[in-house]
Amino acid sequence: MRYGVWSVVLLSLSASLHAVANPSHAPDHPLADSQALDLAKKAIALRSVRGPGNQTPEVAALFKSALLAGGFSERDITITPVDDTAFLIARWPGSNPKLKPLVLSGHMDVVEANPADWQRDPFTPVVENGFLFGRGASDMKLDDTLVIAALIELKREGYRPKRTIIAEFSGDEETTMKTSEIIAKQLIDADLVLNVDGGGGLLDKDGKPVYLSWEGAEKMDVDYELTVTNPGGHSSAPREDNAITRLSAALVKIGAYKFKPELNDISRSYFTQAAPLEQPAIAAAMREFVADPGNAHAVAVLRADPSFVGRIGTTCVATMLSGGHALNALPQRATANIDCRIFPGHTPADIMAELEGVVADPAVQFKDVTVGSVASGASPLRADLVAAVTKAIHLSYPDVPVFPSMASGASDSMWFRHEGVASYGVSPVFIKSTDHFAHGLNERVPVANIPPSITYLMSLVTDLSH
Repeated sequence: MRYGVWSVVLLSLSASLHAVANPSHAPDHPLADSQALDLAKKAIALRSVRGPGNQTPEVAALFKSALLAGGFSERDITITPVDDTAFLIARWPGSNPKLKPLVLSGHMDVVEANPADWQRDPFTPVVENGFLFGRGASDMKLDDTLVIAALIELKREGYRPKRTIIAEFSGDEETTMKTSEIIAKQLIDADLVLNVDGGGGLLDKDGKPVYLSWEGAEKMDVDYELTVTNPGGHSSAPREDNAITRLSAALVKIGAYKFKPELNDISRSYFTQAAPLEQPAIAAAMREFVADPGNAHAVAVLRADPSFVGRIGTTCVATMLSGGHALNALPQRATANIDCRIFPGHTPADIMAELEGVVADPAVQFKDVTVGSVASGASPLRADLVAAVTKAIHLSYPDVPVFPSMASGASDSMWFRHEGVASYGVSPVFIKSTDHFAHGLNERVPVANIPPSITYLMSLVTDLSH
C-alpha cells in the first residue's frame, strides 16, 4: 500500500498506544515507520523455512535492496549462501577504525506453519485490528525491518558514527544455527551485540506498557534422544517387555519430574524489580522466591504460569515420539525426543545424568543429539548499555521501568557469548502476555510499536556508536 495510507494507519495506532503510556513528545519518523511495516510485510510473504523451497535467501535480497536504496554501499553488504539458506552482513563504516564495531543482530528464518491450521494464511501478511499477522510477525521479521528502517533514517538525517555499525541477519536461527555460528566467528572483534531477538516490553490487559526488560543471559537448548529396543514379535503373542510401553513409562517419569529451582544475579534482579508491577499473587510469589528459592508455595505459583516456569530453573519436555514398524507386530524400537532448556551453570552431561537417574531403567538409552547450541555465560552488566537502553525507551515512555532478565529460550546471542563477545536482547516491542503466539498459530504483533521502536533504535544506536 502507498506511503500515505500506511502513514495514517501507523500514526493513528501509535497515538492510541502513546496516549495510554503518557509518553513524552518523541520525534516523528514517518518515512521510517512506513518502510518498516512495508518491508516486514514483504518479508513475511517469503516462506523462509528450512527445507525445499526455503526463501531465506530471498529475504536477504529484499533486505539488501532496501539498504542499498537507503544509502548503504554495495561493497559493504554481503549475502553468503550456506546449504539451503543464507546470511547477510551490512557494514556502515565509522570514522574511527580503532574502535570495535557495534553489531545489530537478527534472523530471517521462521518456524514452519501449516496454513490449514491458521485462521489466515501464515505467509500472507494482514494488518487487522491493530495487529500485523503472519509467520514471523513477532519472531522476528518486524524487529529486523525496524533495525533496517532505523539505520536508513539515521543516514537520511546525516548521522556519522565514530564506531562502525554492522547489521547482521542469520538464516537458520530456528534450526541448526549454522549461519549463527559462522557470523559470531566472523564478528569476534565486536564491542557488543544488540540482538533484537530478545528482551522487549510487557503490556497490561488495557494495553498500557508495564515495563521493558533487556536480556543479558539465556538458557542452553539441548535435545536428548531416548531409545528402547526389543526383538519384537507377533502382536498375537504379547510380552511384558514392550518397547513402546517401556519408553512411555520413562516419559511419564520425566514429565512429572521437577528440577531444583534456581536463581542467578540476573534472574534475581528481574524478579525483584518486576514483582511490584505484577498481579498480587504473582508478585507475592516472586518476592517469596527471591527470599527463598526453595519456597514450595512460591515455586508452585511460578511454575503454573507459562511466563515464569522457564525462569526458575531447568525444564525438560517431551517434544517428539516414534515407535513400532507394523500394526500387527510388537515394536522393535521406540524413540522420543526430550527438549531441555538448561539453567546457566549446568552442563548437558549433568542434566542427562540427572534424567537417567529419574528414569532408572537401563533399557532406556539416552543420547545427546543437540544441534546448533553451545553453553554461554551471562553478558556483563555494562553501564553504557543500561544507560542507553533506559534513555532510548524513555524517549517514548518516560515512566516505564527498565531492568534486566534472563531468556527462557535460546538465540543467536549464545554464539557471540560463547566467543567472548557481550550480547544483549534489546527488542523495543511491547506486547501483552496473552498475545504471544511466536512459533504458534496466528502469530501477531501490535503495529503501534513501530514509531516508538524507530525512535528507540535510533537513540540506542547513536549512543553506542558515537
